Amino acid sequence: MCIILFAYHNHPKYKLIVAANRDEFYSRPSSSAHFWQDQPKLLAGRDEEQGGTWLGITKEGRFAALTNYRDPASTRKDAVTRGQLVSQFLSGSQKPEDYLKTVDEQAENYNGFNLLVGMVGQTDSLWYYSNQSRRMSQVGRGVSGLSNHLLNTPWPKVVRGRDRLSEAVGTPEVEQELLWQILTDRERPVDDSLPQTGVSLELERILSPIFIESPGYGTRASTVVLVDYAGQVTFAEKSLDVKAGEWHKENYRFVIEKAAL
Repeated sequence: MCIILFAYHNHPKYKLIVAANRDEFYSRPSSSAHFWQDQPKLLAGRDEEQGGTWLGITKEGRFAALTNYRDPASTRKDAVTRGQLVSQFLSGSQKPEDYLKTVDEQAENYNGFNLLVGMVGQTDSLWYYSNQSRRMSQVGRGVSGLSNHLLNTPWPKVVRGRDRLSEAVGTPEVEQELLWQILTDRERPVDDSLPQTGVSLELERILSPIFIESPGYGTRASTVVLVDYAGQVTFAEKSLDVKAGEWHKENYRFVIEKAAL
């Protein structure tokens, strides 16, 4: 997942609004969003190479999402897969803050990451942690953006996406089409505004839009999640079938059964 734009307790109808893109190598096998056979209450896509996921929600209102922290100089080949950080929270029962304390104890086992975990059922809380800052914090109400640096780092695509999401949620009813338009935004910022993350200028340009396209790597899934104050969850995903070269859309709706805690 390369960008997560979200509004938390910032809309009269929806307590959580998420618009997110997952960027990955086209060669990495993965499956689109579904309720997992081994975890029937867990809704998420799945990384078929390592078994984890990048974003998901459960019928009991557990929510989690992940982005990588871009720092190629510090990347280790022997690191533990980061996707399990999302799936373990979703399939577990710990409170978000307790889970992040456990993650912090193991932070050095992973390459750089950002993690959002929370409860969006009867009990609400949303927390953020990065193993780069080694700090956990509770997310307050408002509109936020997370890409491959720390939360709300003002990279051009984060600022652009956050501004566009703020406009989209400024109406009584959030139009999904506006959220899809944000996630397919291919605008590239000027070179002077690009971050310097240790990759070439050409690669920074490729990675700079909200929606990424390149020969071997790009946006493979776009996800919209809406959770209203009555506990109704709308989960919609557009995912790329790499072999067929086609995009498929999945739609799920359910009411949160009860808070897991």
